[in-house]
Amino acid sequence: MATKMMENTLTLPTTTYELEIVAKDMAGSEVGLTGTATATITITDKNDHAPEFTHPLFEASVNEGLTGVVVNLTVDDRDDPATEAWRAIYSISNGDPTQSFEIHTNPDNNEGMLSVVKPLDYEAKKFHTLLIKVENEDPLVPDVGYGPSSTATVHVSVLDVNEGPVFFPDPLVVTRMENVPVGSFVASLNATDPDILQMQSIRYAVLRDPAGWLSVNPVRGTVNTSAPLDRESPYVHDNRYTAVFIATDNGYPAATGTGTLVIYLEDYNDNAPYVVPSVAQVCEDAHDMNVAIVGGWDKDLPPNGAPFKIELGKQPGLDKTWKVARVNSTHSQIMILHSLKKANYQLPLIITDSGVPPLSNSTEVKVQVCVCKKNKMHCSSAHSHRNSLPVLLATLLLTLPFGRLDLRWRQGAVKG
Repeated sequence: MATKMMENTLTLPTTTYELEIVAKDMAGSEVGLTGTATATITITDKNDHAPEFTHPLFEASVNEGLTGVVVNLTVDDRDDPATEAWRAIYSISNGDPTQSFEIHTNPDNNEGMLSVVKPLDYEAKKFHTLLIKVENEDPLVPDVGYGPSSTATVHVSVLDVNEGPVFFPDPLVVTRMENVPVGSFVASLNATDPDILQMQSIRYAVLRDPAGWLSVNPVRGTVNTSAPLDRESPYVHDNRYTAVFIATDNGYPAATGTGTLVIYLEDYNDNAPYVVPSVAQVCEDAHDMNVAIVGGWDKDLPPNGAPFKIELGKQPGLDKTWKVARVNSTHSQIMILHSLKKANYQLPLIITDSGVPPLSNSTEVKVQVCVCKKNKMHCSSAHSHRNSLPVLLATLLLTLPFGRLDLRWRQGAVKG
């Protein structure tokens, strides 16, 4: 004999049942023997109930420009909780052509979390209507289907906020010559207010101008120079100078936007070249009269730099002792025409670049005539004295027993 379990198509309060089964022999006679057993019956739930929204219409509002969850959608499902027959899957079936929304299931309570993933624009569209569909992870049993209650409508209202002005283009790139006169026009800034329905005004100001070269008209947005533009400035990188401007509207509260101005600076021949190195050494008894090879350097770009012309200074008599010969477009060779005693000599040179008009620079190279012994150079530590003719005359007379010497050049020597 066994207890009979009543059939019921409704959802049962539990999924596990324990039955006690009693068996008797001798047709159940009281003098017969009996035995008992326990039967455990587990009922596996099938997805025979479709999820249904608790409301046919949900409403939400969101500020333009923001993202995040805007509303939670709730559903009822009479299947066993925490099973695949109960867990919900939400989807947007209509009303989101720009894919500005997403919906995901909250695993804790089975609610649908509708989120804005692309900021909405009040001026473009103030109202959005979405059709949301809900299903289960498990398919429904064949004789059960999803009804009208498995879809819901969501109305999303976009709220207007004061947005900051937007620069266009950003960055704004212009080309200007360096060293233009102060007050010269550089560029016109263009910032517009997205809040087209509010008819707000915009004012401009300088936000970051590292070298302090620029000014801006607060109403018109025209940028002019307030100091000379210098391509060789440490604030210029790859011939480009960058400044940042700010635009502020008159909304409440006021909103701001920033824009970048990049000025590509064309080179102007405003830097004279110079000679390197500034010191050269030679042995007093050297058979090779070549002192050193010197080169020209210029902060300006071609064609305002090389080729350089390097020549002796204009002081009379220099060409009796020194000679400068060109090696290539940037370097020249300094040579001594006769031996000199150990001393320090200041050799005047003139270097000229190829700019139009060209720029020249009068400079000096310190030539140290040293005593050389056993591969070591012993040079004078005394300073050079310009126009020290008696000392220079005595030095040269010791080295030039023959010939006439003209000492009318601006050179000093200190005998070591």
